[in-house]
Amino acid sequence: MHLNNHYNKNLKEYARELRTQTVSKAEKRIWKAILSREQTGIRFLRQRPIDHFIVDFFAPSLKLIIEIDGNSHFQKPVYDRFRQDKLERLGYTLIRFTEGEVMNLLDNVNERIRHVIYCLKE
Repeated sequence: MHLNNHYNKNLKEYARELRTQTVSKAEKRIWKAILSREQTGIRFLRQRPIDHFIVDFFAPSLKLIIEIDGNSHFQKPVYDRFRQDKLERLGYTLIRFTEGEVMNLLDNVNERIRHVIYCLKE
């Protein structure tokens, strides 16, 4: 097992910048409404460098990555697929939501995340 979950310290400063300066409304919403440890019982990290990527949310204990796709993702589906495939080959489970889903269908997002957490804990 890779103890540091493929942590890339070279991306640490950029990840910090993303956490503090460029957080989307959807990322703020899902963080406060769903991903707190009090609500899930799971520790999630924000903007975590893994391999050559920075993922939006990461639960180390489950190797679960949650991505929130904004408008920029509509122009790069091939890259997103490459990135997801690479992370899955490293042993991570990745689920993604659009910003619209997080902003307008939060109950559905919550239900899906809770289901995935339940399945990964088994």
